[in-house]
Amino acid sequence: MTTAKICGLSTRETLAAALTGGASHVGFVAFPPSPRHLDPQALLGLASTVPRHVLRVGVFVDPDDMLLAAVASQLDSLQLHKTTPERAAAIRARYRREVWAAVPVKLRADLDAARAYLGAVDRILYDAKTPDDAALPGGMGMRFDWRLLDGFAHPLPWALSGGLDDENVGDAIRATGATLVDVSSGVESAPGAKAVDKIAAFLKAVAAS
Repeated sequence: MTTAKICGLSTRETLAAALTGGASHVGFVAFPPSPRHLDPQALLGLASTVPRHVLRVGVFVDPDDMLLAAVASQLDSLQLHKTTPERAAAIRARYRREVWAAVPVKLRADLDAARAYLGAVDRILYDAKTPDDAALPGGMGMRFDWRLLDGFAHPLPWALSGGLDDENVGDAIRATGATLVDVSSGVESAPGAKAVDKIAAFLKAVAAS
């Protein structure tokens, strides 16, 4: 069975759509350059309304302890981008939360970075590698060649992200065997603007896969 994380939620309406549609995880972004950014007060406000059976994931880019300390109490998992294995391990030990490490992928060799996180994090998130000069490390609707995962010995539990939407997620699941998929821009009508109908269609497609 494959489950889904709806990431970058920022309103009660779209959070409700994710919950109603059966998302297993909901993601809240704390990174000011992102159009999906929530300040700590807003993030805590939304996260506090999520029922216990749905996991709350905070999404961060090499965060400092001040930010993590402000929000970790209302999160189940901390998703880290551009964070070293050493820093990720320290965050995991300090905040006692499940930690995900994002591994950006363009080439097969990029997958090797996942091995460095063994013992430091709980899950790897394979995401499409954005250009070096991109303002954001993800959430840009880019995808990578799923065939790169063929035969790869995953060092940890993992999730698939990058350019997914309701039309291709079924193919992605069948091609990779992913048991958790992650979507952000693929359920938006504009950058940062989640669409209730797109969330519903995505979750329906995952459930049918």
